[in-house]
Amino acid sequence: MISSPHNPKLKLIRALQGRARERREAGAFVVDGVRLVEDAVNSNWKLRFALFDETLSERGRAQVESLRSRGVDAEEVSASLMKSLSETETPQGILAVLELTNLSIPNLPTFVLIPDQIRDPGNLGTLLRTAAAAGVQVVLLPPETTDAFAPKVVRAGMGAHFRLPIRSLDWEEVEQVVRSAGLQVFLADMDGQSCWETDLRQPVALVIGGEADGASESARKLANEKITIPMKGDVESLNAGVAGSVLMFEVVRQRKT
Repeated sequence: MISSPHNPKLKLIRALQGRARERREAGAFVVDGVRLVEDAVNSNWKLRFALFDETLSERGRAQVESLRSRGVDAEEVSASLMKSLSETETPQGILAVLELTNLSIPNLPTFVLIPDQIRDPGNLGTLLRTAAAAGVQVVLLPPETTDAFAPKVVRAGMGAHFRLPIRSLDWEEVEQVVRSAGLQVFLADMDGQSCWETDLRQPVALVIGGEADGASESARKLANEKITIPMKGDVESLNAGVAGSVLMFEVVRQRKT
């Protein structure tokens, strides 16, 4: 059992839970909780190691045995150390370090999401979770958007990271993907055309701007058109997670009719 807070595995986990730079350099990220570890295993994602404690549920202990049968290093830690590692109020007693892996994307994607300057982890996680559910083929993360593999984003994504190709790119690279695939770029904006009256059956990239400042100048230059979600009452706007979800499923609706 690991009982020292200076154990190398614990030091790595703390580093990975911190800055995006640490995750990029180590090529790894952390998942916390039984459900996310299960999703990672079921998606055949590569795990470096797992840690668990005595509070782990029967379902979680079965997962530990499954990991060990696959040759994954799963080691017990004290409950106090697990609590110090977990970023949740009620730790589930298991977390794992996973490899950062780039899932493959189609050569000519027809449904792309670009979350621009989304800095709230919950909103980005919601967008990723919805994108996976809506059939988005790749998410392009431009500069100034929070890291998709930060712990809070991973938790909010609820397993989307294991099903959805995610790429962090600069704006030149984003434009290259968009232009080479022949995508029409639609920017969510209050001054745009109604999404109900916009043809979203064609190959599209949806740009969802940030909560505070909206879309960047680079995103606005890239966009072909602006679209909006018609609203009644005195509500000025929806948050980025909700607005993006509505627009993504409007694409789904139009393509099924």
